[in-house]
Amino acid sequence: MTAIKLALIGMGKMGRALSQLAPERGFEVVAEIDPSSSDVGTVTRESLRDAQVAIEFTVPDAAPANIRACLAAGCPVVVGTTGWYDRLPALRAEVERAGGALLAAPNFSVGVAIFDRVVAEAARLFGGMEGFEAHMIETHHSAKKDAPSGTAGALARTAEAAMGRPLPITSVRVGAVPGTHELIFDAPFEQVRLVHEARDRRVFAEGALVAARWLVGRTGVFGMQDVLSTPPAGAR
Repeated sequence: MTAIKLALIGMGKMGRALSQLAPERGFEVVAEIDPSSSDVGTVTRESLRDAQVAIEFTVPDAAPANIRACLAAGCPVVVGTTGWYDRLPALRAEVERAGGALLAAPNFSVGVAIFDRVVAEAARLFGGMEGFEAHMIETHHSAKKDAPSGTAGALARTAEAAMGRPLPITSVRVGAVPGTHELIFDAPFEQVRLVHEARDRRVFAEGALVAARWLVGRTGVFGMQDVLSTPPAGAR
């Protein structure tokens, strides 16, 4: 099998994890672009080095420009940066006009994508029962900038749509926790807790590579639920 040419944009913890794991998963890393470096920080057709797909993990202020640069270069891009989704509608229109490809997700864990479906069904059932209150608690490492996390926001929107009412979120920032999301349904005499716990950030790298492989050969704007629902392009 021919390796997929991959460009990495952002060489922080996630970028380094992707660089290590990608060759084991059938990718050839042809470019490592670090926007924090003046030497190798610009995303251009040249710096992407004919990559078939890019994976972007940087900071919220940089993500939209990096997406546009990939779009201009004709390179599909998987984006794991959160905190910029208010600009997604405009970017969606740009991607569709250009016939490009963008896959954005607040969390690339395949388990979280499935957990989102579990949350929808649980919220639908508990939402119809009197006496149950719902609350989400999300815990991440102390260096995480956004709170609530993008994943917590996405899970909350799923639950709110199913329950028909707002879901409060409590954010905890402590230590080196990769990411824990807990949805609690509480009644006077019983409690149900649904928990997803990431034990290692490599789970996000693994999922981002799954998404990158899936995105090659497609056009449009997608999320992880699309990856779960549709086989890779060209698969039977």
